[in-house]
Amino acid sequence: MKYHREYSAIKDVNPILGKNTRYKKLSGVCAGIAKYYNSSRLLVRVIAIVALFLFPVATAVSYVVASLLLPNQH
Repeated sequence: MKYHREYSAIKDVNPILGKNTRYKKLSGVCAGIAKYYNSSRLLVRVIAIVALFLFPVATAVSYVVASLLLPNQH
């Protein structure tokens, strides 16, 4: 009996959330989030700006915490 198990056809099985230093504007948090969710960097940045106007304290604190805790990636 031959047993062959393919774990995944996707090459990047465990994507890691991190700051994207290649396409950063401030610290790379929005670019990293866009890369992790495979979406547009512009869309994530616009959502972040809208969130900054709607919830200024929560957005600013979460951005600063994310910029300090997330690792750098390319």
